Formats: sequence, structure tokens, C-alpha cells
Amino acid sequence: MTPEEKLAELGLTLPEVVAPLAAYVPAVRSGDYIYTSGQVPMVDGKLAQTGKVGAEVSLEEARDLARICALNALAAVKSQIGDLSKIKRIVKVVVFVASTPDFTAQPQVGNGASELLRDVLGDLGVHARSAVGVTVLPLDAPVEVELIAEV
Repeated sequence: MTPEEKLAELGLTLPEVVAPLAAYVPAVRSGDYIYTSGQVPMVDGKLAQTGKVGAEVSLEEARDLARICALNALAAVKSQIGDLSKIKRIVKVVVFVASTPDFTAQPQVGNGASELLRDVLGDLGVHARSAVGVTVLPLDAPVEVELIAEV
């Protein structure tokens, strides 16, 4: 089953690539690797939710937002290679979580992105990861995800 078929089986569609918010591109290919820029949870050109995780945004909502970010990152990868079947492996994922000072479940937020990548790509989607709490993200996004894919 191709990654696109798996997305369809999961009831998901790959979105259009999110337009950059500043002077950068959504993804860059260097040799056998695609590096995505940080992807915030944009849906149909709008931020799905704003606020801090642990205050306005619950852990469950943040996990769902991380899934959206991962979908956007896959769209950015596809824009460079044309077909997600060309992915040999997701190597690294970094998850930034705009959270309150007492919120310490950043890894659980990151699981939203990691589980989506695993579900879509199988063993090729299993990766190394960092999940980091930050004070604020662009547009007051609760979550931002970037990844490195080997192709």
C-alpha cells in the first residue's frame, strides 16, 4: 500500500503546501535528504488553533494539532519529490510546543506527529525525535513540527 493509499484509508488527505510566513521555503532537498521548515497547524490557509498548551489548549488538542503539522510536513516533502513512496525513512522530527511553564508533557504532544508518520509510512516513519517546550511560536501557534526525510 502506498503512503497516499494509507492516508486515504485513514480518512486523511494531504493538504496543499503551506505558504511560507516569511523569507524561507517550505522544504529543501540536499542530496538524499529533505529538510522541512517548521510547519504550524494550518488548515485551509488558517491556523487551526492558537494559545498555549496547558492553558487555552489541552494535551489532546495539542496532539491533534501535531498530527496536522506532520501532514503539512509530508506535503512539503512531497513538493520536493512528487511521490511519498520515494521516502526511504523519516530520520528526525523536532516538535516545538508553546506551553505554560508548568506543562511537561511535550513528548506526549509530539506523539501526535510521530504516530501519524508511523501510521502512514510504517517502519519507514519511525524516527528520532526531540520535543521542546517554548514560550511562543509564530502566529501564536501551539505546536510546530519540522522533519528530515531520507529519499
